[in-house]
Amino acid sequence: MVPASGSLVSSLDDASLHRWLRGLPGVDEAGLVARAARLSTRVPEGASRVLALDLVIRLTDLTTLEGSDTPATVRALCAAARRPDPRDPDCPTVAAVCVYGDLVPVAVEALRPVVPLRAADATDQPPAPVRVAAVVTAFPSGRASSAVRLADTRIAVLAGADEVDMVIDRGAFLGGRYGLVVEQVTAVREICHAVPEGRKPVRLKVILETGELGDPDAIRDASWLAMLGGADMIKTSTGKISPAATPEAALVMLAAVRDWATLTGRRVGVKVAGGIRTAADALRYLVLAEETAGTAWLEPDLFRFGASGLLRDVVRQRTAARRPAPGAGW
Repeated sequence: MVPASGSLVSSLDDASLHRWLRGLPGVDEAGLVARAARLSTRVPEGASRVLALDLVIRLTDLTTLEGSDTPATVRALCAAARRPDPRDPDCPTVAAVCVYGDLVPVAVEALRPVVPLRAADATDQPPAPVRVAAVVTAFPSGRASSAVRLADTRIAVLAGADEVDMVIDRGAFLGGRYGLVVEQVTAVREICHAVPEGRKPVRLKVILETGELGDPDAIRDASWLAMLGGADMIKTSTGKISPAATPEAALVMLAAVRDWATLTGRRVGVKVAGGIRTAADALRYLVLAEETAGTAWLEPDLFRFGASGLLRDVVRQRTAARRPAPGAGW
């Protein structure tokens, strides 16, 4: 159940937004927990598992967001992003690398298309391009003035980021200053679209930090506010607090983007990040996405994993799944 199409909020002041959000259907928390548990038991097997693991790789934002990051760290990350399994040229590339804004130029250079050195190389299938994403708006806390948040974004965009992951001001949200939340998202989106002619607009992911929001209804509300502000994708977490991504939070957000698409005709993506370390974890989230938003969401513009260690396990599991059983032929 979603609001009628004519009931999109007409004013972005706090009172109007509050009334509009209260008109959304509430989240059945007990039902949410039960649904998450039920769907988590469903995992693909056999040939479907190999395809699903390839999909996980294609949906991954390979991430390094440590204070100790260096250009060498980012170059190594980019090499892994382009060739997750150096032994297998058929292994897909990841969707993006995600780094701090000051390291965007390093990632852009490291991911620059390689010019073939030999004539024979010209017939080789080049790997899919890997996008560069940057965290912005005083990640991870978001505690900064508007001027600082926007300057942070401009620096990343001008440096060549294809995508930015901003954080909402959780203090503003929890204090009921909903208009400010929408305004901040909109301001970042405007920077993302103020790019030179011939360059695609920068995609905007909006981090809700669901572990700080308190309950499923708050996650739902923050999701809708981010979409009202123009988010291309809503993201669970920074990965810097606990809990980070949870199946329950993901389900609320997936239902929100599904309902938003029904209401407006515009599809918004979901990115789950933080604590997703194994292939089994990722495959469970794929099931949640397919069963809640639909198969249309299972592509890089509409679903992502943000993770640093996930890729290693997915590649290991992919290799094992492709290996024939003892005594079996191909």
